[in-house]
Amino acid sequence: MNEIVRDAQAAVTGTSLDPQDWTEFRALAHRMLDETIDGIANVRARPVWQPIPDEVRAALRAEVPRNATDLAEVYRQFSEHVAPYATGNVHPGFMGWVHGGGTAVGMLAEMLAAGLNANLGGRDHMPIEVERQIVDWMRRLFAFPQGASGIFVTGTSMANLMAVLVARTDALGALARQHGIGNDGALLTAYASKAAHGCISRAMDIAGFGTDALRKINVDADHRIDVAALRAQIATDREVGFKPFLVAASAGTVDIGAIDDLRAIADLCREEGIWFHVDGAFGALAILSPELTPLLDGIELADSIALDFHKWGQVPYDAGFLLVRDGERHRQAFAQPAAYLQREARGLAAGAVWPCDLGPDLSRGFRALKTWFTLKTFGTDRLGQVITRSCALAKYLEARVLAEPRLELLAPVNLNIVCFRYRADNAVNREIVADIQESGIATPSGTTLDGRFAIRAAIVNHRTGETDIDALLAAVLEFGARRTDGGLIEIEAPPLAAQ
Repeated sequence: MNEIVRDAQAAVTGTSLDPQDWTEFRALAHRMLDETIDGIANVRARPVWQPIPDEVRAALRAEVPRNATDLAEVYRQFSEHVAPYATGNVHPGFMGWVHGGGTAVGMLAEMLAAGLNANLGGRDHMPIEVERQIVDWMRRLFAFPQGASGIFVTGTSMANLMAVLVARTDALGALARQHGIGNDGALLTAYASKAAHGCISRAMDIAGFGTDALRKINVDADHRIDVAALRAQIATDREVGFKPFLVAASAGTVDIGAIDDLRAIADLCREEGIWFHVDGAFGALAILSPELTPLLDGIELADSIALDFHKWGQVPYDAGFLLVRDGERHRQAFAQPAAYLQREARGLAAGAVWPCDLGPDLSRGFRALKTWFTLKTFGTDRLGQVITRSCALAKYLEARVLAEPRLELLAPVNLNIVCFRYRADNAVNREIVADIQESGIATPSGTTLDGRFAIRAAIVNHRTGETDIDALLAAVLEFGARRTDGGLIEIEAPPLAAQ
């Protein structure tokens, strides 16, 4: 017997992927962690973003690595070829797309989750209880009833798709999962504003309805869905034989952060017997800010809410989330019998509803841990203060734009997004955005509003302050002057710009 055990141990030693020298591995791991923490702590010492040199791209276009490489060498390649050329959303000067800044706490939690290597598809283990705890916290925050369900996903694009699928099953019955949407499904219509995120159309496509089944309703002067026009379109569709089944309202539109009149939409959906979904990718977490919560009036009446913790929640990517008012309706849209998923009365296969009953994934990472760490470590009050602060900074930027004759505000500032432009044509403003990005001073993005290209600043990062806003504006004015031959404007560039 002892000989068998020795032979087995020898075989494992030859095939295991564990380090052969744990002391050496530990030292390198500590170095990796220290240097990563240094990178976050000293983030202002580097550009927000920088273009990738051709030779760096070429360095990663290698043959399949069939032979082993020393871990220290792999880390060197990462440090030289990957880390310096990331998106840059950790940096306080990143104000382009709605990307959260992450936290050192969340990074450590991600490391711990990787160490556990837990699969949260199902079974009876504590990582799933952590996810269930966060579901309950979200249920309470949004005043959903007992029996509500929730699940972590990659992001709100997936959460919105899943909401469409839940609404589809609710409208057509569970048999639609077996037989397809059929003739009745071909008559189903959904509704969102013209300012809604493109993932709503994509969800209708993937769900089998086609994008034409999504009615895109005009917006009002505040870029919110025109509820009267929505009501009229629903009535028109019913008259010709269509079956309205879903309204996807926006809590923070992608272009300017507008919030639809959620209460009015909720009332309309109740009258019409239509599923009321809220795409709250970043705006839903305004619920954490007492100053901003009133803007979400009516969200508590939603049938489902999609949101991202990796935006205003500052959780490292990715951490999307779907909350559904009626957990049983949620389960009916995804649960399926399978021998390998059979539940037992005891043992590891015990437990009632597993996460795989609530979404398409059986293999799922432990996204909940970094969210749990973030919520527990900072508390919702402090996270709410961060959200409030980002909106105050947007108002500061708005005031600076309005006070500068060379700049023009292009949309109302609802939350944390400011759309403005240098007083020049679209082509010039496009170049200004690219100039600033390549300078490393800041990273705004661009969008088009009523045919006019806008410089778009989305203030999400908890590290961003007034000095970062000032640096962005100074750069807009400098590059705008260069592009319009108006002469150079002297600006006090941040230290990173000189590097």
